[in-house]
Amino acid sequence: VQLQAFGGGLVQAGGFLKLSCEASGRTFRSYGMGWFRQAPGKEREFVSALSWNGAEKLYADSVKGRSTISRDNAKNTVYLQMNNLKPEDTALYYCAARTGPWASSGLGDYSYWGQGTLVTVSS
Repeated sequence: VQLQAFGGGLVQAGGFLKLSCEASGRTFRSYGMGWFRQAPGKEREFVSALSWNGAEKLYADSVKGRSTISRDNAKNTVYLQMNNLKPEDTALYYCAARTGPWASSGLGDYSYWGQGTLVTVSS
């Protein structure tokens, strides 16, 4: 599985972005998917995840209420809508796929990673 994330950019605090992650392969619809982020000098951290059918969704406390994860299996794409962005949301955002069908917040549960898309939020 190859993943390509895009949609990052520079936005002012309070603004919004919608990240997308396109996956190759016909097995996408059976994978749990996740978004992680890594800020400069910090470890990669969980942001959000959802199950193969989108029924189960997980969010980190830091983005809960401001973000929505979704997927379109017909397009092999997972999305992360982020609203009311804060400077602390500035990071490189990665999408990831796991061969299990359920959502997971565990970084080690994911086998496939995209290259990341940069989100910069100015104050």
